[in-house]
Amino acid sequence: MCDLRDSQPAAEKKLSRMKKLRRTLSESFGRIALKKDDNGFDEICVTKMSTRNCQGMDSVIKPLDTIPEDKKVRVQRTQSTFDPFEKPTSQVKRVHSENNACINFKTASTGKESPKIRRHSSPSSPTSPKFGKADSYEKLEKLGEGSYATVYKGKSKVNGKLVALKVIRLQEEEGTPFTAIREASLLKGLKHANIVLLHDIIHTKETLTLVFEFVHTDLCQYMDKHPGGLHPDNVKLFLFQLLRGLSYTHQRYILHRDLKPQNLLISDTGELKLADFGLARAKSVPSHTYSNEVVTLWYRPPDVLLGSTEYSTCLDMWGVGCIFIEMIQGVAAFPGMKDIQDQLERIFLVLGTPNEDTWPGVHSLPHFKLERFTQYSAKNLRQAWNKLSYVNHAEDLASKLLQCFPKNRLSAQAALSHEYFSDLPPRLWELTDMSSIFSVPNVRLQPEAGEGMKVFGKNNIYGKGLSNIKH
Repeated sequence: MCDLRDSQPAAEKKLSRMKKLRRTLSESFGRIALKKDDNGFDEICVTKMSTRNCQGMDSVIKPLDTIPEDKKVRVQRTQSTFDPFEKPTSQVKRVHSENNACINFKTASTGKESPKIRRHSSPSSPTSPKFGKADSYEKLEKLGEGSYATVYKGKSKVNGKLVALKVIRLQEEEGTPFTAIREASLLKGLKHANIVLLHDIIHTKETLTLVFEFVHTDLCQYMDKHPGGLHPDNVKLFLFQLLRGLSYTHQRYILHRDLKPQNLLISDTGELKLADFGLARAKSVPSHTYSNEVVTLWYRPPDVLLGSTEYSTCLDMWGVGCIFIEMIQGVAAFPGMKDIQDQLERIFLVLGTPNEDTWPGVHSLPHFKLERFTQYSAKNLRQAWNKLSYVNHAEDLASKLLQCFPKNRLSAQAALSHEYFSDLPPRLWELTDMSSIFSVPNVRLQPEAGEGMKVFGKNNIYGKGLSNIKH
């Protein structure tokens, strides 16, 4: 049992130490002179307290005038963004140096904001907008809306650049749409001049926002603006860029699976960029089976239309052939109007109805029933699309892309070496992944014919492509 009498002197001794500490603090702060800074605000400089022995209540606080002159390092105040809606209460910003800290006061009576404080925050400031934050981007206008996402034109508050904000709504019971997760995960690893760049990912309780580079239009809108077929030189540059970007993704075992003009963005300089990887898949080896509900109907290959779920990079190459024809001819290659049956009939009308000789294994596909299809013989492509004959080697390249038997289709890498591209500068094949083809001298888009005129003589970004989001 403790003796109360023994504890009395200890309590008095502790109280004495506290009084002594209080007196030391008063003396130290009493030596500090209050002065005005250049802007008329009160500025106080105090020494930094040592915290090494704070538990023993015997910390020593050096008065300001005992610090050697060479140790008095002046620290600049931090900048803060001026908020016109903030109430005029006192603001205190502290910055510590090795031996001293400057505390800047703005009192309610001053009335005006310091010019130094009014400037925008530096990137290191705690109040600065940062990447990965919802308030780091300003929405400028709505570009399109789909079943699970809305796309906005936006502006970064960090660097002032224009961006495209794909805002994906999260359903509490469903969670994040798998297509959004897939698109974000794949695009994070794809860095190429002809693939849209994913800048940032913002996740909140209600939304997942993918922040992309802003590109001015897409190929669908570009062709709508220049009907009747594009300038043949521009078709060649667009196709070269499409194959270049696709070859990059295929070499990484990634299938896009939704190639169509709406998903090919066109910048104001003519750069083509693959976009909308919501249906893309990383194809592992050995092959797996995949869903046959991929690719918009007009650009879906016959093997997938017939129910095949075993496919590889040849899936995308059929879409390349369809887009190639559409750029040259000015109309979709196979514009099915009804259903899958109608789509297949349009394909077989040009390429011929397949059989085991022309397409080994076709009879084993789930939806192939010979009696369901009219028997057509194959035609020269120029009979269906006459403008292919106006450009050297265009028909040959198109025919090697539009092969019903998947294994006969040209790969993206092989297509880049086709004679159709033989008149382009050799340096284009030597570019690094992130280099634009327009960095090569004399490579540029040609002026298109006027509205409503035939090229052969004879605004809004992500809008249409992302306004039709179905997946």
